[in-house]
Amino acid sequence: MKAVWMTAGLIALSGCAAEKTPGAADTGIAAVGDTGAGMATEDPDRNVAGSGVPAGLTARTDRPDAAITGAKFVQRGGTVEVTTGPAHILYAGKDTAKGIYSVSATVEQLEKPVHPEAYGIFIGGRDLNMPTQTYTYFLVRGSGELMVKVREGDKTRDVVKWTESADVPREDASGKATYAMGASVTGDAVKFMINGKQVASVSKVGVPTDGVAGLRINHNLHLKASPISIRNP
Repeated sequence: MKAVWMTAGLIALSGCAAEKTPGAADTGIAAVGDTGAGMATEDPDRNVAGSGVPAGLTARTDRPDAAITGAKFVQRGGTVEVTTGPAHILYAGKDTAKGIYSVSATVEQLEKPVHPEAYGIFIGGRDLNMPTQTYTYFLVRGSGELMVKVREGDKTRDVVKWTESADVPREDASGKATYAMGASVTGDAVKFMINGKQVASVSKVGVPTDGVAGLRINHNLHLKASPISIRNP
């Protein structure tokens, strides 16, 4: 098992504002379909004052004009509390896996966002500090939905479109929700788990799996996340 907070990394910036549909412009606002219909035109990043990315981690924003200083990170024990700010990925470059393995992390939504916003884990990260970045990401949102996507450079494509599931807890009346998220890579498939239950399974064909694992956090969220753990058979 390896914890994402323990390895080294540098800050890099690039990409788009929030989870966007394939081919959507990098406008700095959320795209319809990834954060909720009807909210794509009036949802700019709500930046917060932060003290920088914790030592040993790398943060890469989606948009090239969005500074990671617009997000706040607070380490407490074995967790990191994140308030955004711009959408970004958070990872340690040495936390890599290939072949058959599983990745897990627990993400807690601490406040209800103004709009349903996505967060989760990613696997198969390559060239994460370059325009040719690729990774597969598994997301949830507090409205009780899940999605799987692949990023290839500045484009994304759906693997599993937003899907409502009884196994994806909805946020409670106070806006809180907890998700123990996992991705298990087998010989021919990738299986995705929430709180110990499989919620999706996809073919490995065309889905990046070998590479860095980390967290994916949309804009305008307040979350707490445990370190990502990687287990090999």
